[in-house]
Amino acid sequence: MKAAIVYYSRHHGNTKKLIDAIAAKHDVTAIDAAETKTADLSGYDAVGFASGIYYSKFHKSVLKFAEENLPERKNVFFLYTYGAEKKGYTAAITEAVKKRGANILGEYGCFGFNTFGPFKLIGGIAKGHPDQDDIKKALDFYAGLASSGMEAKKIL
Repeated sequence: MKAAIVYYSRHHGNTKKLIDAIAAKHDVTAIDAAETKTADLSGYDAVGFASGIYYSKFHKSVLKFAEENLPERKNVFFLYTYGAEKKGYTAAITEAVKKRGANILGEYGCFGFNTFGPFKLIGGIAKGHPDQDDIKKALDFYAGLASSGMEAKKIL
């Protein structure tokens, strides 16, 4: 599977750690949504969208990129890192890609070190994440998508 992963990863580079691990083992093009505003994604079998979580959703640059660049009826998947576990982090990105008729293959999310706002006062939360186990699960998630004939899958 030839894939592109459109991402935003700043602060601690949590999400980029997952992408780098996947790209080291698979045919993946990483596209930084903060630096690249447009790209032709039509030549990819699947497009991933990846971000840390900001106010319970993907970063606005990733959402905008999806809205403006995702070809119609493309296979997509989501990767994300978060400081506090809860459901619903993919609601906004799901809405954006569904407007393009996307086929959602699955999602993988894990803890990421977080020092936002009051968490900075206590030295942050989710220290050490994503760890090697989180990265292995991200690799397994992607490998499953790549080898399964694009069957929908969800690992959380």
